[in-house]
Amino acid sequence: MDDYRLLTDEEIGILEDNGCTAEDWTSINVADDFSPAYIRNVRFYGTVNLGVFEKNVEVTRGFARHSGLRNAILRNVTIGDNCLIENIGGCINNYSIGDECCICNVSLMETTAEATFGEGIIISVLNEAGNGNVMLFRGLTSNMAALMVSRSEDKEFVSAVRKAVRENINLRVPEIGTIGSNVRIMNTTEITNTNIDDNCEVNGACRLSDCTLAAEPGDGVYIGSGVICENSIISDGSSVLNSAKVFNCYVGESSQVTNGFTAENSLFFANTYMANGEACAAFCGPFSASHHKSSLLIGCMTSFYNAGSATNFSNHAYKMGPIHYGVLERGTKTASGSHMLLPATIGAFSVCIGKLSGHPDTHDLPFSYVIGDGRDTFVVPGKNIMTVGLYRDIRKWPRRDVRMNESKKSIVNYDWLSPFTVNGIMRGRGILQGLLEEGGEDAPFYDYNGCKISNKSLRRGFKLYDMAVELFIGDVLMSHDFGDQNTAVGSGDWRDLSGLLLPAAEEDRIVEKVKYGIIDSVKAFSDVFTAYNDMYADYLWTYTLSVMKSYVGVDELTESDFDDLRRRGVAAREAWLDGIRRDAEKEFGMGDVDRATLDNFLTQLS
Repeated sequence: MDDYRLLTDEEIGILEDNGCTAEDWTSINVADDFSPAYIRNVRFYGTVNLGVFEKNVEVTRGFARHSGLRNAILRNVTIGDNCLIENIGGCINNYSIGDECCICNVSLMETTAEATFGEGIIISVLNEAGNGNVMLFRGLTSNMAALMVSRSEDKEFVSAVRKAVRENINLRVPEIGTIGSNVRIMNTTEITNTNIDDNCEVNGACRLSDCTLAAEPGDGVYIGSGVICENSIISDGSSVLNSAKVFNCYVGESSQVTNGFTAENSLFFANTYMANGEACAAFCGPFSASHHKSSLLIGCMTSFYNAGSATNFSNHAYKMGPIHYGVLERGTKTASGSHMLLPATIGAFSVCIGKLSGHPDTHDLPFSYVIGDGRDTFVVPGKNIMTVGLYRDIRKWPRRDVRMNESKKSIVNYDWLSPFTVNGIMRGRGILQGLLEEGGEDAPFYDYNGCKISNKSLRRGFKLYDMAVELFIGDVLMSHDFGDQNTAVGSGDWRDLSGLLLPAAEEDRIVEKVKYGIIDSVKAFSDVFTAYNDMYADYLWTYTLSVMKSYVGVDELTESDFDDLRRRGVAAREAWLDGIRRDAEKEFGMGDVDRATLDNFLTQLS
């Protein structure tokens, strides 16, 4: 509503008869079709703009009441059409409110001077005692946040990124708080310096202070009972519920924080679920989950990961039932830079156990198990490659992405065998080869950073890693119709920007473009990430060519080489599925699942 008029003397009289007062009636502006009939016991201060009150407003599902203002103190407020605002214990001060909102039983809503609404604050992720490395703003993605963290020591890059983010914020952030249209705020104690987008709901919260609820159309944000949020951004279909406490955090893209969970200086992206436990300086990338009261995520970086109870980080040994089975990303570190007693992976879907305290390199044996017997720690290399759990993960994660299409800001690559993971596999194979050469062919055990690997496990690890590489090559050859061998970009190291997989050289190129001002806006970051993701197939082919040449031992591949690699890929896939089938039958034999569950799983394998 842009066009207002002053109140008529008759309207002022009706308002006064209805128990209303004003500091100055000439500061009250109303819509042309305004009627004072539904305004009672309201005190007006400063400049107030009012829309019309003609329709009913849904208070809760199936129950609507007529719009209007009752029992409230309003100061410097704009209210759109057909809002229901009543029983405001303190006041609504310095707010612009959209159409058809329901704001009832609220103690205080106000915007104070120099409010930031949670945007532009800098938090320290992965290092709870270190300098801040991530600047919060609406629209932050896991990919951009990962780049901020990984390049936090590059002062020129950091300065350029923060300049771009601040410019984005300055273009958007209003001088007073805004409440969008179709917003419901019920039974809430305090909302201070908080922007709330269309279609969001706050019901029973204790306090929202310096926050932004940044929703997309049709994908609102929900804040539930007992919640305290400070200096945080909650966005895109996410929810904070059941007495959760969130301080200096970003919660985005259909994530949920609930059941008393406490989070501080942490990031939660893309379908993350956090309940009961605690997070501090944590980077929780796509599909991170924590369910247990004893789980503390501190200074760690996770994706496709389920924190179990205490140190039970795989959560369950049973794999055909309805469980969450996840992983940690490679590079999980504590604030001091030493590595935690956590399973760390080399990428998505790999329950690769490693990064044990005092053993800083065990993560270089991906897809492995670590087993302790109370005296020794044993590593079983590659064991998880042929398990039901891994197979279920590969299939389930894409289906569990509940983000709406327009809300999928963070890019998530679901390839379990990718250049990023295959590089880790080949490094792991090289480590096993070195242990074999150093310890000899007949050694019963091999020592690796204080952990033991049996002769049998080491030799089986070779076979599993070789099978995985051949499976990767075969899959690429079967699904990509490429022939050019004169390619350059894609070979060598790859990086995982929390879901976005790209060659390390291309990440370096992004950083240089930022420093030179070529990438100078938030939109430019989004565009370049999308462009690199769109080029993934081309980079993948280049990488696979380099792996095939190295694997065959030639500089140029012939059609005969391609045919042989395809056959080996088919054989590897058959061997992989056969191993998973045996793992499922073993689980059935232990009595962990019934025959119907087994048969259903084996049908999926077929």
